[in-house]
Amino acid sequence: MKPLIVVNPRAGGGKHAPFAELRGPIERALGPVDPVFTDHVGHAIDLAEAGTREGRELIIAVGGDGTFSDVVNGVMLGSPATRGTSQTRVAIIGQGTGGDFRKTLGLEHRLDRYLAAIASGRERTIDVGKARFAGRSGAETTHYFVNILSAGMGGLVDEYVSSASRLLGGTAAYFVASTKALVRTKRARLRCILDGEAVSLQSYMIAICNGEYFGSGMHVAPMAKPDDGALEVVSMDAPSKLAFATFSRKIYDGAHVGSPNVRHFACKRIDIDLDPSSEDARETFRLDVDGEPLGGLPLSVEIVPAALVVRC
Repeated sequence: MKPLIVVNPRAGGGKHAPFAELRGPIERALGPVDPVFTDHVGHAIDLAEAGTREGRELIIAVGGDGTFSDVVNGVMLGSPATRGTSQTRVAIIGQGTGGDFRKTLGLEHRLDRYLAAIASGRERTIDVGKARFAGRSGAETTHYFVNILSAGMGGLVDEYVSSASRLLGGTAAYFVASTKALVRTKRARLRCILDGEAVSLQSYMIAICNGEYFGSGMHVAPMAKPDDGALEVVSMDAPSKLAFATFSRKIYDGAHVGSPNVRHFACKRIDIDLDPSSEDARETFRLDVDGEPLGGLPLSVEIVPAALVVRC
C-alpha cells in the first residue's frame, strides 16, 4: 500500500511551496504516494486515523509541528491498544513555522534531507505523552503529544501566534506573541503530583517535555530524550514579569537550566491544578500542546513508552 501523505496547505502561513511542486521530488525518492489535504483544524487526526485503520505502513505529515502532532494522534487512535507499538510508521516533511520536534530528531530543514531520511528506512521508536485536560469547552479532553506540553504563559503565546500573520517568520512571530502574553499572564501557585508525590510550585510556565525544543527554537529541556520512558518537567519562575522576560531569553540556548528560578523533575506521570489561592490565574494559565492552544487546567499527563516508530 502506498504511503499516505497528509498535507496541511496552510502550514507556515501558506508561504511554502505548494504540494504540486513537492510531489515530483517526493515520488522520485519514495515512489508513488497518496496525498490527502487538511481543510480544518484537527482534520489531520481524522485522515491519519483512517489511514492507520486501513493498514497504511507509512504516514507522512507535510506541515509543521501541529500537523505532525495531529498525525501522531490519528495513528495512536487508529492503533489497537493491545498491539503495543503502532505498526504504522510516521515521518515528517517540515513546512511549518517552528520545526521544533525535527530538531530533537536531528533532521535538517531541507526537503532533500527529509526525503533521504524517510527513504533510508532508518527508524526510531519513541515515547508519546498522553494528556487529559479541560478542553476549550470545559469538558475533559484526551490528546497525545510527541514534543512538549506546557502550561502557563506558553498557552497564551500559542493563542496569539495562531491568530497572527506568519509573514514575520517563526522567531519574530513568537517574540511578538510572547511580549503580548507577558502583559496578560499571571504567576500561579500549582499543586502537582509527580509519580504519586505531592509537590508545590510557583511558576509562570511549566513545561512537560518528551522533546527538547519549543517556541520556535527555545531549548527548554536539553536533558529530554524521546525514547527513555520518562517525562522531563521544567518549571520556570521569576520574582516579577520583567525579571521573567529577561530570564526567558536564556531558554534559547539552554542556559536557564540550573538557575534558582528553575525546578526540574523527571517522572512518568504528573497531575497539575491551580492552588485555590491562584484561582484568578485560571483564564491565563493556558495549555500549549505541541504548539497548539488546546485548553487549560486541571491536567494529567503520563508517558506511553515505545508507542510510535518514526522514520528519521
